[in-house]
Amino acid sequence: MRSLKKLGERLCDDSLKNELTTDWRSANISSFDKQILDYTEMITLKAHTINQDYINGMRSLGFDDHILHDIVQVVSYFNYVNRMADALGVELEE
Repeated sequence: MRSLKKLGERLCDDSLKNELTTDWRSANISSFDKQILDYTEMITLKAHTINQDYINGMRSLGFDDHILHDIVQVVSYFNYVNRMADALGVELEE
Protein backbone atom coordinates (compact mmCIF):
# COMPACT_ATOMS: atom_id res chain seq x y z
CA MET A 1 0.00 0.00 0.00
CA ARG A 2 3.04 2.23 0.12
CA SER A 3 2.54 2.87 -3.61
CA LEU A 4 -0.99 4.18 -2.99
CA LYS A 5 0.25 6.50 -0.25
CA LYS A 6 2.89 7.93 -2.57
CA LEU A 7 0.28 8.36 -5.30
CA GLY A 8 -2.02 10.16 -2.86
CA GLU A 9 0.77 12.54 -1.92
CA ARG A 10 1.52 13.22 -5.60
CA LEU A 11 -2.11 14.08 -6.33
CA CYS A 12 -1.41 17.54 -4.93
CA ASP A 13 0.46 18.07 -8.21
CA ASP A 14 -1.95 19.56 -10.77
CA SER A 15 0.01 18.11 -13.71
CA LEU A 16 -0.48 14.57 -12.37
CA LYS A 17 -4.19 15.22 -11.85
CA ASN A 18 -4.39 16.33 -15.47
CA GLU A 19 -2.51 13.23 -16.67
CA LEU A 20 -4.80 10.93 -14.72
CA THR A 21 -8.02 12.53 -15.89
CA THR A 22 -6.85 12.85 -19.51
CA ASP A 23 -5.35 9.38 -20.01
CA TRP A 24 -4.30 7.43 -16.95
CA ARG A 25 -2.65 4.75 -19.14
CA SER A 26 0.05 7.19 -20.20
CA ALA A 27 0.34 8.97 -16.83
CA ASN A 28 3.66 9.01 -15.01
CA ILE A 29 2.67 6.49 -12.32
CA SER A 30 3.95 3.04 -11.41
CA SER A 31 2.80 -0.09 -13.20
CA PHE A 32 1.29 -1.20 -9.88
CA ASP A 33 -0.86 1.95 -9.75
CA LYS A 34 -1.83 1.50 -13.40
CA GLN A 35 -2.99 -2.02 -12.62
CA ILE A 36 -5.16 -0.63 -9.80
CA LEU A 37 -6.72 1.82 -12.25
CA ASP A 38 -7.24 -0.95 -14.82
CA TYR A 39 -9.01 -3.05 -12.18
CA THR A 40 -11.05 0.01 -11.19
CA GLU A 41 -12.15 0.46 -14.78
CA MET A 42 -12.98 -3.24 -15.10
CA ILE A 43 -15.11 -3.14 -11.93
CA THR A 44 -16.92 -0.02 -13.13
CA LEU A 45 -17.51 -0.89 -16.78
CA LYS A 46 -17.10 -4.64 -17.22
CA ALA A 47 -17.36 -6.37 -13.84
CA HIS A 48 -19.10 -9.33 -15.47
CA THR A 49 -15.90 -10.08 -17.43
CA ILE A 50 -13.64 -10.40 -14.38
CA ASN A 51 -12.84 -14.07 -13.91
CA GLN A 52 -10.44 -16.20 -11.89
CA ASP A 53 -7.71 -15.82 -14.53
CA TYR A 54 -7.87 -12.02 -14.16
CA ILE A 55 -7.70 -12.29 -10.36
CA ASN A 56 -4.80 -14.74 -10.58
CA GLY A 57 -3.03 -12.26 -12.86
CA MET A 58 -3.52 -9.56 -10.23
CA ARG A 59 -2.10 -11.88 -7.57
CA SER A 60 0.94 -12.60 -9.73
CA LEU A 61 1.61 -8.84 -9.78
CA GLY A 62 1.66 -8.65 -5.99
CA PHE A 63 -1.98 -8.00 -5.13
CA ASP A 64 -3.17 -10.07 -2.19
CA ASP A 65 -6.77 -10.73 -1.23
CA HIS A 66 -6.77 -7.85 1.25
CA ILE A 67 -5.72 -5.31 -1.39
CA LEU A 68 -8.18 -6.72 -3.94
CA HIS A 69 -10.98 -6.55 -1.38
CA ASP A 70 -10.16 -2.95 -0.49
CA ILE A 71 -10.11 -1.90 -4.14
CA VAL A 72 -13.46 -3.58 -4.82
CA GLN A 73 -15.05 -2.05 -1.71
CA VAL A 74 -13.95 1.51 -2.51
CA VAL A 75 -14.74 1.36 -6.22
CA SER A 76 -18.11 -0.30 -5.65
CA TYR A 77 -19.07 2.26 -3.02
CA PHE A 78 -18.29 5.21 -5.29
CA ASN A 79 -20.07 3.56 -8.22
CA TYR A 80 -23.12 3.04 -6.00
CA VAL A 81 -23.15 6.61 -4.71
CA ASN A 82 -22.69 8.08 -8.17
CA ARG A 83 -25.47 5.96 -9.65
CA MET A 84 -27.82 6.92 -6.82
CA ALA A 85 -27.06 10.61 -7.35
CA ASP A 86 -27.51 10.31 -11.11
CA ALA A 87 -30.79 8.39 -10.75
CA LEU A 88 -32.15 11.01 -8.36
CA GLY A 89 -31.05 13.95 -10.50
CA VAL A 90 -28.72 15.30 -7.83
CA GLU A 91 -26.86 18.36 -9.11
CA LEU A 92 -23.16 18.83 -8.41
CA GLU A 93 -22.28 21.51 -5.89
CA GLU A 94 -20.36 24.49 -7.25
